[in-house]
Amino acid sequence: MFSLYAFAQTDSLISPVSPAPTEDKPLKFSLNKDGSRYFQVTFLNQTWVRFNESNPGTTVFGDHEKNTFDIGLRRTRIQMYGQITDRAFVYLQFGMNNFNRTYQMDNNRKIQSFFHDALGEYRLTKGNELKLGGGLTIANGLSRFSNPSVGTIMTLDLPVFAQATVDQTDLFSRKLSVYARGQLGKLDYRIVLSDPFSVNSSGASIATNAAGNIQPITKRVPDSKDATFANIGHTYQYQGYFSYNFWEKEPHLTPYMTGTFMGKRKVLNLAAGAIYQSKATWRLSEDSITKYDDMFLWCVEGYLDSYINKDKNDAISAYIGYFNYNFGKNYLRYNGIMNPANGLVNPTNAPSASFGNAVPMMGTGQVIYAQLGYLLPHESGKPGIMPFISYTRSDFDKLKDPANVYDIGVNLLMNGHKSKLSFDYQNRPAYNADYKVSQRKSCFILQYQIFI
Repeated sequence: MFSLYAFAQTDSLISPVSPAPTEDKPLKFSLNKDGSRYFQVTFLNQTWVRFNESNPGTTVFGDHEKNTFDIGLRRTRIQMYGQITDRAFVYLQFGMNNFNRTYQMDNNRKIQSFFHDALGEYRLTKGNELKLGGGLTIANGLSRFSNPSVGTIMTLDLPVFAQATVDQTDLFSRKLSVYARGQLGKLDYRIVLSDPFSVNSSGASIATNAAGNIQPITKRVPDSKDATFANIGHTYQYQGYFSYNFWEKEPHLTPYMTGTFMGKRKVLNLAAGAIYQSKATWRLSEDSITKYDDMFLWCVEGYLDSYINKDKNDAISAYIGYFNYNFGKNYLRYNGIMNPANGLVNPTNAPSASFGNAVPMMGTGQVIYAQLGYLLPHESGKPGIMPFISYTRSDFDKLKDPANVYDIGVNLLMNGHKSKLSFDYQNRPAYNADYKVSQRKSCFILQYQIFI
């Protein structure tokens, strides 16, 4: 889920990655004499050490836990990509996510890793005006944080709500898609047709008979008057994202979008995006008749990332976005990032899946998200300090009170994003069974990121 820091260096048509400084030699293999055709490998690892105040009723392997301390791997990735011909580009990414003590995949801790991306792309024009691609890809509509470069995040972690269908009808926000993307003057665009996965393959157990044979899907009605993703029927997703670059153009090597350039570029964008899928969710009507709802999600956003004084090496990064989500009537999904817990003492006294550090992350309604960071002045080649803050307000129809989440933290950039120590304090709401805020809880996270 990350684009290289090197991706931000140039938009050269022949060699998209500019020569690295002598002290930062990439794992890069030239495929011709001048190096315009190449294949490159990178590695990213993000380790978390965390103390969390548990939501009410939280249990960890059956024990009631008011607080938890855990160690985990938020992301571990190997990225492989290359310019195979003057116009053909290949991109692969393999890795794992959210690997901690509560991770379970059929009770086997050894099968977590998978291919995140596997795509081929062909540039039809002399410049970046039009590229056609397809495969398993992060290329999405909606928002820049729906196509996030996790290796360049300014805050400690992403606003994951922007990956609105993550692991429901996609593979960790990746989808089997074909797309067209490019840059027309100062306009950066992408148009995507996606073939979503069935929600039945999201990890739930598959029913079998006594002989062990997989049973066909027989459920023909939903079990709730609140919308959930339908497990009968199939429709396609249509996505689009359009960003206007007022100053410098953003890099265009991969579909991923950079978190912060740390003063290496002067970027100001206004953007809008959307995702649409007909009959994506279903529910029971008041008279117990099955109803299907269309999913329509859209966003408008602004992004600023720029140096302030080149001689002082300071920079500012800012973002604000408005998200309007319609998954269907009263859709609501709780999610806890790398959740350190896995149960509730009494599930009837709290919303389902509200244990650990979970918050109501996606739902029908509106979200406002903002972040601000400042890279303090420092000597070139020396470590930098970048404090940051972020705010999320989720006003979903199902909630009686909006979910306000506050984060404040700091990055110690020992070698840019390549060696980075980050600290984050988060304050979040906890809800009772009536979806009213009953308490507020805190979480403290220390992350070390290494990127080769």
